[in-house]
Amino acid sequence: MKIRTSLVHLTALCFLICRALAQNDPPQAHIMSLTLDLQSVTLLHLRPGFVSSVRLPEEVSSVVLGDRAAFKGEHSEAEPRLVFFKPTGGKPARSNALITTRSGREVSLTLVSDGASGHSEPVDYVLEYQPQRSFLIPTAYPSVLIGELKTLSDERSVNSKSTPKPGGDEPPSSSLRLARQLDWYGKELRVAVAGTEERGSNMTVAFSIANHSPRTVELLPPQVQLSGTAKQKHHKAIRAEPVAVKDYRLAARRLPTGATTEGTVVFERPAFKESREQLLLQVAQAEEVDRPVLVPIVFVAPANGAAK
Repeated sequence: MKIRTSLVHLTALCFLICRALAQNDPPQAHIMSLTLDLQSVTLLHLRPGFVSSVRLPEEVSSVVLGDRAAFKGEHSEAEPRLVFFKPTGGKPARSNALITTRSGREVSLTLVSDGASGHSEPVDYVLEYQPQRSFLIPTAYPSVLIGELKTLSDERSVNSKSTPKPGGDEPPSSSLRLARQLDWYGKELRVAVAGTEERGSNMTVAFSIANHSPRTVELLPPQVQLSGTAKQKHHKAIRAEPVAVKDYRLAARRLPTGATTEGTVVFERPAFKESREQLLLQVAQAEEVDRPVLVPIVFVAPANGAAK
């Protein structure tokens, strides 16, 4: 009887030792590389006692967690493209996380932790997002704009009604003459379309941005919309439908006071529009996203692609 009891105790002891050794074994590690798709949600497997890193193709501006009591997210300016996630407790948990980049892109993740007892599940050590395409427009699209960060010594340099001073002044440069010929929209943030060009179904719009505010501004990615009015029963309603942007380029994102920069946006032009509708270029700064500058775009580009 004593021998049988001893065997039972020995078997139990061996089981506990094997279980403890299994718990101390490192989990199966996963390193993932995915193409950034803003329309999908990525599942990220975490484990207590381990940290997982997410690398974005551009700088991160904010990280928001659905359940801060269950998960922790860290982001440091020293590593502007990295975000670190880890569970805060040993119990199974599930939540979501939203990462916003400097350009306004939003990346969604589902965070899953099986808790301290879930040792059979793998852990995503590293998740690296690869961009779908370059954020800059290829050199195949020529730029017809004024140079980057030209200081405006006089407000008349961006006023379409300005004219050169008579007398012995030197003739204005070609950039200054081009700026005076453009139709500018906006007050503190001023935007002008410098040229349009069609290549098949794609339309390329070149534009200039001037900062007339007393502070440095951070520009958001340009957008395009098809805007018009719809007749209701007792009034007219304004409607605006976004047009998908295929690619864009901004020579500078941060614009000091009295400076101007250039940009280009590529989109697939709608096949047709109503007479009351028009294409609009939308440019906004990060701190006033609800007050964008809207600039009309010609629906049919000139044959030579020149500015209109």
